[in-house]
Amino acid sequence: MLGLLEQSWLGSTVRATPFLYAVLESGHIIGLALLIGSAVAVDLRLLGVGRNAVPVTLATRYLLPVSRVGFAIVALTGVAMFVGNGLAVASSPAAPWKFGLIALAGLNILIFHRGIYRTVESWDLGEAPPAAAKPAALLSVSTWFGVVTAGRFLAY
Repeated sequence: MLGLLEQSWLGSTVRATPFLYAVLESGHIIGLALLIGSAVAVDLRLLGVGRNAVPVTLATRYLLPVSRVGFAIVALTGVAMFVGNGLAVASSPAAPWKFGLIALAGLNILIFHRGIYRTVESWDLGEAPPAAAKPAALLSVSTWFGVVTAGRFLAY
């Protein structure tokens, strides 16, 4: 299956076009900066940084859309790079770690937004976030750090 992806028009184009892979990697890094930078800023707020100055709802209103744009860029560039080099990526011991951590990060986001975030009005500003918010924030930071680290190991 991965061989067919690599032989596809997109896979061949990624491998054959001079500098395209480097451009995709650069876009991937920019997307990661947007995704993870804004997510970590929200996570820090959930950990209590700026508790008396920045409402959680304000931080999420402005930073989560940036994170979503970053995710879209990362997904598009990541898929293109994978299609161009899927066999090598899939054979790396880092691949299951990277993709597993991405899934864990997504699950953490889903649980947080469908759970404790629904009560944000009661702890939005000046109040300590509830106990459940802190492990979600720490898991978020940890999983995204792991995704980046595993992604770097895919290159070697």
